[in-house]
Formats: sequence, C-alpha cells, structure tokens
Amino acid sequence: MVTMPRLSDTMTVGTVAKWHAAVGDQINEGDLLAEIETDKATMEFESFQEGVLLHIGVAEGEEAPVDSILAILGEKGEDISALLSGGAPSAPAPAPEEAKEEKAADASASPSSPAQAPTPAPVATMAPASPAPAVSADGRIKASPLAKKIASERGISLGEVSGSGEGGRIVKRDVEQWQPSTRPVAPAPSQFIAGQESFEDAPVTNMRKTIARRLAESKFEAPHFYLTVEVDMARAMEARKAINAAGDVKISFNDFVVKACAMALTKHPYVNASWRGDVIRFNHHVHIGVAVAVEEGLLVPVVRHADQKGMATISGEVREYAQKAKDKKLQPQDWEGNTFTISNLGMFGIEEFTAIINPPDSCILAVGAILEKAVVKNGQIVVGHKMKVTLSCDHRVVDGAKGAAFLQTLQSYLENPVSMLV
Repeated sequence: MVTMPRLSDTMTVGTVAKWHAAVGDQINEGDLLAEIETDKATMEFESFQEGVLLHIGVAEGEEAPVDSILAILGEKGEDISALLSGGAPSAPAPAPEEAKEEKAADASASPSSPAQAPTPAPVATMAPASPAPAVSADGRIKASPLAKKIASERGISLGEVSGSGEGGRIVKRDVEQWQPSTRPVAPAPSQFIAGQESFEDAPVTNMRKTIARRLAESKFEAPHFYLTVEVDMARAMEARKAINAAGDVKISFNDFVVKACAMALTKHPYVNASWRGDVIRFNHHVHIGVAVAVEEGLLVPVVRHADQKGMATISGEVREYAQKAKDKKLQPQDWEGNTFTISNLGMFGIEEFTAIINPPDSCILAVGAILEKAVVKNGQIVVGHKMKVTLSCDHRVVDGAKGAAFLQTLQSYLENPVSMLV
C-alpha cells in the first residue's frame, strides 16, 4: 500500500496534480507514479515498491490527508478489499486489456461521486504522416510510466509518437527514437467571443493558498518599512565582463548581489535575525533565499553559508536550483532555513519595487534593473549604470538606522567588487 507522503514539514494534505501510471500497469521501484502538489510546491513522487498498480485512491485534482491511501500495488488478481476501509469485497481481477480500458474510472472515481471518464479535449491537426498511438477506451494514450517521464522532460507530445509495444503502447525506445514532424498544425479555434462578457474560475492550488496565507500574515503582522538606495554598477559590470571572458564560469549580476548581501549580513546581525515572539534570534550562519518564479507561484531555494562561498559556486547553485524548480524536483531541504531573501525583477525591466518579507526573515531585498542614466563625474555629465535596491524591514527587529547601515555596506561591496575578494 502506498500512502500520501509528507513532502514538507508543514504539509497536512496533498493534491494529486497528475498520475503517470494507470491501473494495470507494472510498476518498478523508482518509476514515476504521480505529481503531488503540497503547500509549497508540486513534486514528482516515485514508487519505492514494485508490483501491479491495483487501485488508485486519489483522483487527479483531488486532495487527501497525509498517510491516507494513495495507491495499492500488489500481485495481479490480488484481493485488496481488506485494505480498502469500508470497501466492498473486490471483484475478480480484469484481463490486462480490460484493466487498461478501466483506468479512467479508477483515476477519476472518489468515495462520494460516481466514476466518470474524462472527455478528451479536441485537437485540430492535419492528417498525421505516421500511425497514431494506441488509445484506450477513455481516450488516454497508452504509454509506459518511463516513456511518459522521458516525453515530459523533453517536451514531446505523446500524441505524435507511435507505439511499438504490446497493443501499440508507447515505450521508452519510441520516445527516444521520435523525430519531430514537419506537418502543419491547424490553429485552435478561439474560445472567446468578441463583445461578449465571460470569465473563468480557476481553483486555487495548495501552493497559492500557502503563498497567500504566509504573505498576508507577514504583511499584516510584521510592521514593514522600506529603504531604497541607488548603486553605481559600473565596476561590477567591468568585473563581470572580465570574469565571464575567461570562459570558465558565467556570473550574473544577481550572483554579485547574493555574494555582497552575504558578506554584508555578517556585519549587520539584526538584518540576519528573526522575530520569535519572546526573543529575537540572531543567526550566526548566512543562508540566503533566492526567489524563483515557477508556473504555480514562487519558490525560494536557499544558498547555504553563502558568505563562505565564491561567486562561481553561488552561480552554479542558483542555476541548479532554478532548473530544479522548473522541473519540479526541488526537495523540502532545498527551500528551508533561509535567514535573508533576495527578490530580483531586474531581468523584467522593473526599475524599483518593494517586496513582502519572507518569514521568518527580518528583511528582504528587492533588486531592480540596471539602467543607463546621465550622472555627474568629475564635473562632467557622463553615462552611468545605476541599479536601485529596496530593503523591506521588520520594524520589530530592524530600526531605520540599522537597515540604512546594511545598505551602505551592501552598496560599498557592489560599487567596489574587488573588496569582496579580500
């Protein structure tokens, strides 16, 4: 029996975002079973057991408490009625093909509603040049879990892959050998009618609910105030150009900001602290959270002991975390333990903004774009490169003078990047 896993320290319920296996499939240890949406992220869940998938306990889009029945694996034809709480005696196991045809009923049925096969969305395409893959009675394409995983990672639509397995089932080799077709695809018809009012209600995901709750608590419980400073990035731009020209590593401006913040935090303990009600916790370590936007919301993976790492190491970690976030492969330990957070919207051309503090931190830094501006140097008007950064502070921990002192140190490091090497 496979139960709903606890994938984060605050998770109490999980939602099945997508099943990657169907009733009747043979599951091996390590096969991708499902994508589980927690209160912080959508994560891939791999099987730690082997056997035939006999029962799906939570349909796609439905949620269930931690430790409740997610699925049941066992031998083909095994009686599982004793495992189903309150369930009726199990019927004889269906034949393999019947089991595949029944997978929609198993995937969408819930204890309080009748099973109902989903209607596949129509796809407008020209006549395919290659044979269509095998499709079960419910309209779903037959494919092995591994084939589905590889197709998802490579962005391949299984509808364009021909299956060579039993009954036309798509297997690993079919996806690996697939070549993109050049046939034209007809555009999908517009679903909106001009001049007519319409709307669509999208269900709120667990991740979005958590973002809303945590940031609302932060905004309304922590008395925020904001400090902004404009940084001359001319020397940082020269340093970055020289580092990247060497070809060994590629450093971004955000890597400069992470390193500069890490070093400044060691000199300003109140900014690296958190409000704990009866005490203020001063952290002796520097763990910097870097906000990463994903489709479902926002994740904040943490660069640990950032003050002790070089920019090349920081750059590699941030890139790895960003890719893992997009691939839904971040683990709870990747986003826990931050003592300070950076949110950078400069790549979107945002000149200046304020960010809401990410609990339990006492501060968060909002980083804007580097812009060309007319500046006065040595009595002459020249082109300069300026970047605005805004520090949001929790006034319960950080006073204005302490926040301003931190920004002065940060500005000094960014305007003289060689000082970060000392």
